[in-house]
Amino acid sequence: MSYLNAMKIIPTHSVQRVLSYSICTRLCLSVCLGEQCPLQPIHGYCGWLFITPNINPRDAHAPLSPFKIIFYEGRNFQGRHWECSSDCMDTFRHFSCCNSIRVSGGHWVAYEKPHYGGYQYIIGPGEYPEYNSWMGFNNCVRSCQMYPPYRGSYKMRIYNRPDMMGHTMEFMDDCPNLYDRFRYRDIYSCNITEGFWIFYEHPNYRGRQYFLRPGEYRACGDWGCHNPMVGSFRRMRTVM
Repeated sequence: MSYLNAMKIIPTHSVQRVLSYSICTRLCLSVCLGEQCPLQPIHGYCGWLFITPNINPRDAHAPLSPFKIIFYEGRNFQGRHWECSSDCMDTFRHFSCCNSIRVSGGHWVAYEKPHYGGYQYIIGPGEYPEYNSWMGFNNCVRSCQMYPPYRGSYKMRIYNRPDMMGHTMEFMDDCPNLYDRFRYRDIYSCNITEGFWIFYEHPNYRGRQYFLRPGEYRACGDWGCHNPMVGSFRRMRTVM
């Protein structure tokens, strides 16, 4: 079916204002809400996303991404900088070092090395005038990933042996001191069934950070850790 003859109606609950933009040169999106909706007399309910043909693609404007992180070479947002709105496996050609960061939208994981390796830093919306403010160990950021907002529940199970073996416990909330609840400091494997989580090397959310998506982690190396010690963890709250 041709895009120019297509019309789809998709429910949406996250759009808060009227937008009109072009996905590509052949299709535009019109989001209609409330009394602003020109089709309200027809469909009788606003809160739907209407995908309709774009009459003049050259007049349409590309959408602005709601996700943006800005890396600065100098402290306090000075010097050369680079704006990013999607995953980047290697930032080397954009800046040589990173001493401050601004996040105006989305939640991000910054990595010390290319291809999402090395130290991990979980960074939410806000301003970070020096690398210590995002708990950085140095001023090197070589790759980054954006992760989507999450509104669901949280659940994971941890084990004190590899391959989901040994003593185990299920968690659905934050834990500032793992030893107080689990009586073990070493976590060798885990199963994340719901939500995003952050492991910290030390209690009270300090030390190295590790970002975990839903899935099975049969060894601590699966989440980028060479030392199985976990002192605390918490849920990554991403609702925007």
